[in-house]
Amino acid sequence: MPQVTFDFPPTVFSALRKSPTEFAAEMRLAAAIHWYSQEMVSQGKATEIAGLTRAQFLEELFRRKVPAIQVTLEELREELRRE
Repeated sequence: MPQVTFDFPPTVFSALRKSPTEFAAEMRLAAAIHWYSQEMVSQGKATEIAGLTRAQFLEELFRRKVPAIQVTLEELREELRRE
């Protein structure tokens, strides 16, 4: 599996009260949520990026107040008109 490496000063981890492993997991989750909220990746791909199950990812979206369904009001109206 490809890896990406970042260098951070040790003070970052103590300031955030996270171990390097916890920090890396939080970065993966934050990136997945950001890319999902920007509609750059699907929910399935975001869960893969975050390293979570779908249920865990949905819980994180809820906790962070990010909509789990990305349909605009106009898209919903259009879909209702077609039925």
